[in-house]
Amino acid sequence: MNAGRPQKKFERRADARPDEVLAAALDLFLRDGFEATRMEDIGKAAGISKATVYLYFPSKQALLEGIVRRSIAPIPDEVGKAVAKLQGSPKQALRMALSIFAKRLSEPQNAAIPMLILREAGRFPEMAAMYRHEVMDKGLAMLSGILRKGMTSGDFRATDPDLAVRSVIGPVLAHLLMARVFDIGDGSSESMQALFANHIDLLLNGLEA
Repeated sequence: MNAGRPQKKFERRADARPDEVLAAALDLFLRDGFEATRMEDIGKAAGISKATVYLYFPSKQALLEGIVRRSIAPIPDEVGKAVAKLQGSPKQALRMALSIFAKRLSEPQNAAIPMLILREAGRFPEMAAMYRHEVMDKGLAMLSGILRKGMTSGDFRATDPDLAVRSVIGPVLAHLLMARVFDIGDGSSESMQALFANHIDLLLNGLEA
C-alpha cells in the first residue's frame, strides 16, 4: 500500500543530510565568518530546522571539525597509501605525493577550508589546533619521511628534514594567501595545479644531490 506513496523530502534525503549541513555551514562560514554564522542560519540554508542541525552536530566547532574530517583530513592518508604502493625512488615518491596534494587541494571546496582556518585562527586558536592535529601533523610527518628516505639513499642532499618540509609546504600556503586574500594571481584549480608542477620542478632540482 505504501509502495506507490511518494517519499517525503526528509525520508528520501536523510542519509545525505549531514553532508548537506556541512556544505551549508562551509558556505556560510566563508561568506559571513565563523563567529557571525548562527546554527539557525545553517539549518535554513540546509532546508532543515536548527534543532535538526543540533541532532547531527552539537556545536559550530563540531561542524567545523566535520568539514575538515570530511574533506581535508583524509588527504594525507590517501597520499600515504599511494606512496606506500609506489615502487620507485624518493624523488618519484615526493613528486607523486605533491601531485596528489595538488589535485585534491585544487578542488574549490577543499581549497577554501585552509583559508577559513587561516582567516579565523587568530580569534579561535582551537580551530588552528584542531586543523594541525587532523591534517598538518599527518601530512608533515609523511613528507618528512620521504625526505629522510631520500637523504639516506643519497637521492637528496643531507639537511634537516623537519625544516625542509616547511619549504615544501610553505609556497602552497603562500599561493592560497596571495590568490584568495590579496587577489594576486589566479586561484583557480588549473592555476593551483600549475603552481604545484612548477614547485615540484624547483624543489626537486634544489634537493637533488
